[in-house]
Amino acid sequence: MVVSKKIVDITSRSTGLLVFLVLWEITPRLGWVKPTYITPPTGVAQALWHLAGTGDLWKHTSISLQRVLISLALSTAVGVLLGLFIGYFRRVERNLDLLFQAFRQMSAFALFPVFILLFGLGELSKTIIIFWASLWPILLNTSTGVRNVDRVLVRSTQSMGASKAYIFLHVILPAAAPEIFTGIRLGGSYCVMAVVAAEMIGALSGLGWLVIYSQDTFNIPDMYAGIVGLAILGMGLNYVLSWIENRFTRWRQNVYAGE
Repeated sequence: MVVSKKIVDITSRSTGLLVFLVLWEITPRLGWVKPTYITPPTGVAQALWHLAGTGDLWKHTSISLQRVLISLALSTAVGVLLGLFIGYFRRVERNLDLLFQAFRQMSAFALFPVFILLFGLGELSKTIIIFWASLWPILLNTSTGVRNVDRVLVRSTQSMGASKAYIFLHVILPAAAPEIFTGIRLGGSYCVMAVVAAEMIGALSGLGWLVIYSQDTFNIPDMYAGIVGLAILGMGLNYVLSWIENRFTRWRQNVYAGE
């Protein structure tokens, strides 16, 4: 019974994707668009298989994944620590809010020339670009999560003689965890988007480079293979972050189950 429910759930969730793949397959084959411009999924699968056979797929994927994970780890560490500090001290948040909102609106793509001038075309500039893109959702979600903690919970714990450190670690941090992890998941998606742009400028490897190089050489199947690889990379990263979130916020599921 449980297995059948899971199968039904997976099938219903996959309906949109299956319809999209069918339309993608038949559109070029029926001549609605030129196959030169849109490679059908079967052709993309062949290109992925070929790239996997030559080892290029793993090479470019591992390089992109390494850039994403390093940048996400840095942005998570900096964003969560700063967000906790800013959200806890309201006066600091008021003083810095306008500055951070302005920084948030500065696209990492628009700042490419600045980062390249400051850090060159090496790995450091790519890491800074991806870090900048993913930092702000993590920082702002964390500060918002801390700020929105129910004050009744805090005062109730204070009335029982709890120290500030205990309240922060056992009340504020767990209560803010859902929004913190939401920010980290958003940061992860921003990392994948930013790595594409970062690898299109001054890179010689990575899935983003594969996409732009395949376009320049008019190797359209490999171009779509790179795009699909990036989509799978982003989905896999989001799945892992969701799993981590569920592990650390299991108390929330228990609360809802009790309702």
